Amino acid sequence: MAGCCHDDHCSSLKEFDSPLWRRVLWIALAINASMFMAEIVAGVAAGSASLQADAIDFLGDAGNYAISLGVAGMAPVWRARAALLKGCSLGLFGAAVLLSTAWHAYAGTLPKAETMGVVGVLALLANMSVALLLYRFRTGDANMRSVWICSRNDAIGNLAVLAAAAGVFGAGAGWPDILVALVMAALGISGGWQIAQHARAELRIPQLTPAGAAAKS
Repeated sequence: MAGCCHDDHCSSLKEFDSPLWRRVLWIALAINASMFMAEIVAGVAAGSASLQADAIDFLGDAGNYAISLGVAGMAPVWRARAALLKGCSLGLFGAAVLLSTAWHAYAGTLPKAETMGVVGVLALLANMSVALLLYRFRTGDANMRSVWICSRNDAIGNLAVLAAAAGVFGAGAGWPDILVALVMAALGISGGWQIAQHARAELRIPQLTPAGAAAKS
């Protein structure tokens, strides 16, 4: 669709509502919802701020995939608005992780490194699978790009959780867990900012707005 986005990687409207795109989103939604349930239970049981941060991230991603499914095939302006909503929500989840991490730092929690390691490996495998499924859509519009950024950040976060587990095990202290949770919060806020900026840029394109489309016709 000519003029639908601001770079050389515009995808067609057909791709935005293709059966493959929807199927990938459904798979990603199921994986993230399942991992949220598993990680939140394990994070509380292990007393791990980084696992709980990762669980919150899984929940946010599940919501984002649901939004993407809802706007698949809709007009470009609605997909851009959905991406803006997802960017803002990702930033809010990052802020929530910061608050949770501050509480764990204050309480001086010593997490269970073994649980962190096992769950971290499972989460990494889940997110790598989702990232591979979404890789082909990474250069689409703001909505598609937002989904790719979420999956990419998740895989990075899982590697950080594994590093935290090794740090807690080696140091016998909770500070590696706190440090990684802070990094994950920063990733969430940074990713949200990137998504929101991309979406705002698309919303400024005249052809994307109803008035611009009417004028063009």
